[in-house]
Amino acid sequence: MLVLGFESSCDETGVALVESSASQAVPRLLAHALHSQVAMHQAYGGVVPELASRDHIRRVLPLTDAVMAEAGRSLEAVDVIGYTRGPGLAGALLVGAGVACAMGAALGVPVLGIHHLEGHLLSPFLSDDPPEFPFVALLVSGGHTQLMRVDGVGRYAMLGETIDDAAGEAFDKSAKLMGLGYPGGPALSRLAEQGDPKAFALPRPLLRSGDLDFSFAGLKTAVLTQAKKLGDQLEARKADLAASTEAAIVEVLVKKSLTALERTGLQRLVVAGGVGANRHLRAQLNGECARRGVRVHYPELHLCTDNGAMIAMAASMRLASGLSEPTRTYAFDVRPRWTLGDA
Repeated sequence: MLVLGFESSCDETGVALVESSASQAVPRLLAHALHSQVAMHQAYGGVVPELASRDHIRRVLPLTDAVMAEAGRSLEAVDVIGYTRGPGLAGALLVGAGVACAMGAALGVPVLGIHHLEGHLLSPFLSDDPPEFPFVALLVSGGHTQLMRVDGVGRYAMLGETIDDAAGEAFDKSAKLMGLGYPGGPALSRLAEQGDPKAFALPRPLLRSGDLDFSFAGLKTAVLTQAKKLGDQLEARKADLAASTEAAIVEVLVKKSLTALERTGLQRLVVAGGVGANRHLRAQLNGECARRGVRVHYPELHLCTDNGAMIAMAASMRLASGLSEPTRTYAFDVRPRWTLGDA
């Protein structure tokens, strides 16, 4: 079965083709293409929804042509089309959903709306070292920070989540306070490599709360306070402040993840989402999990950001599990706000 996937929830346009069969444990990625809008949004210091939607319109069909050419398949060979139904920016989601449903109607093939976070959650199955169920999942991105117990496709139990800013927001907003531009998270991480992570005693919110929830808004405020204290010295100490900020975020993510493993008794951790590409986070988790005999899995680095491959993979796995039936009813809607438990 060939599944074509479209992702357009925010500022990346992704298209991918995966193939599954009864003889394959997990679907195989045949080809994928991705366009990032980072350069376009830099001038505004963040994502402009209207510009994002218009750019998705320009990119999605050329990317589709590129994917089909790379895979050596025709659109007529596609069996199912999956697309991101939510959550995300409404206008951006409508582009992907509209293209997917129009293409499905034209080709006479069914379509299936996919939850964006489920795509991230299952993206490590695209790696050379795919996980096995059950596992604890740390979903960590610009808009989401969640810990889940995952017993199978569609079998997700929330263990803890952020009560305010997500980890990715903490990276981005702290970077903005330091004048690092957009996108802030990667810029802060690069600068942190030159600094001392122990230079400033920044808070670790909810680290000893006794639960598995997260909070990063207070850390952002602490970064602002420290930047103001430094005044004219900020430029000279910026790398130290960046390193201290990254260390605070990573310590909370690592310790909460380890606590989730202890409480569930599971020996496998999956890390997914854009912040999962952070090298310091990976190094800390790898070391701590190795000491505990825990296996840890990540998506390939180029699949940590939003992409079509994770949507095609999620659609294929949901179909194989019998959880979802694609539809030939091509009227569509999107869900900008959509909890994974309702997917």
